[in-house]
Amino acid sequence: MRTEFRLSGSGGQGLLLAGIVLAEAAILDGKNAVQTQSYGPEARGGASKAEVVISAEEIDYPKATDPDFLLALTQESYRTYGKLMKRGLIIVDSSVQLSDEIAARTVSVPILRTAAEDIGKKVVANIVALGALAGISGIVGQSVLGEAVRNRVPKGTEELNLAALAKGFELAKAVKT
Repeated sequence: MRTEFRLSGSGGQGLLLAGIVLAEAAILDGKNAVQTQSYGPEARGGASKAEVVISAEEIDYPKATDPDFLLALTQESYRTYGKLMKRGLIIVDSSVQLSDEIAARTVSVPILRTAAEDIGKKVVANIVALGALAGISGIVGQSVLGEAVRNRVPKGTEELNLAALAKGFELAKAVKT
């Protein structure tokens, strides 16, 4: 079965790294995975998105055509990509204002606040988001995702990022989908 993810926000939020980590975790879990990314001309602050396609079968097309999950950390990314959701689930940061124009099921999760207040570092919001996304989707478990995090985050930040990942999984448990 093919599962498609779109992770979106603004440049500098680390969502491209989160997409890479998610794809690596799926591969470590014995699945096929492809990760693609795009971002605006600005390195920081512009729109960015990462797409991850995960499947037990061979992946014949690397882009998400009808995502099962959309993660939107900014108002702009929710507005832009939420309108494209025909089915699936949208996971937004709790700072994002929901719109009646977007019909897909949406859950609000305090990702940015959790990173800033519970972990004490806004910079790990991407890993909190990754834990929430993986916990809600059930696509990979926390231990294999933790292994991928450990492989990909800057040396010396592994424990901080693993704490952020655990917080994300905790947030996922509180979500009613």
